[in-house]
Amino acid sequence: MSTLPVCQTLLLDMHNGVLHITLNRPDSRNAMNLQMVSELRAVLAAVHDERGVRALVVGGAGGHFCAGGDIKDMANARAQGPGAHRDLNRLFGALLQEVQHAPQVVITVLQGAVLGGGFGLACVSDIALADHQAQFGLPETSLGLLPAQIAPFVVQRIGLTLARRLALTAARFDGTQARRMGLVHFVEHDTQALAERLDEVLAHVLCCAPGANAATKKLLLASAVQPSDALLDEAAEWFSEAVTGVEGVEGTLAFVQKRKPGWAL
Repeated sequence: MSTLPVCQTLLLDMHNGVLHITLNRPDSRNAMNLQMVSELRAVLAAVHDERGVRALVVGGAGGHFCAGGDIKDMANARAQGPGAHRDLNRLFGALLQEVQHAPQVVITVLQGAVLGGGFGLACVSDIALADHQAQFGLPETSLGLLPAQIAPFVVQRIGLTLARRLALTAARFDGTQARRMGLVHFVEHDTQALAERLDEVLAHVLCCAPGANAATKKLLLASAVQPSDALLDEAAEWFSEAVTGVEGVEGTLAFVQKRKPGWAL
């Protein structure tokens, strides 16, 4: 496996094919600065082609997930001229795209503040777990700003009608409401229950072949933007490759022999 980058704003822990990534700026409720964005992108690049890394679990230190963008970074960008804000904002959008299209299953564990950029990260995860008291929101308009890079992913996740209400009111809501909106999949009432749910979800993920999961994720994301005829033609090719590939042969043989396939832990 490729060496993981050394990070100052992230804690990294690889265990049993799962890379746990903890946003680690607790003094600022893990607000995302340029360094954190760069380090997250470097980690994603390092594991992109590593099929031994089956899942990425993203959480936050100090009881919070992420309170959004770092205001100090915005102030520094202001001093560098008008193009600096655009470049800084677009880098965060690139991070969201890379998380969205990571071949691994991306799981977010959402506690405390899940605001702005943190909200965006939740929207690009494959599976989202939340504490019932987590506080979600898009506060940008209350600061005279706009959720520029986050908006497309929010709309994809919860739909245009809800996205408009949340973005145009800066309303806050909790984990239970987030589940009703379809933003998160599981809501738990304490840290222990959240950890147990994560273990349960990971057990299911690790039953699936990593290559098949990566191809399926690619297919599902493409279905939102690609014409169905062309996509179905492409999907048939991917299916043929899977059936005759290493995972397909092992999976079907394991089924016939009534045993677990080699990738199942």
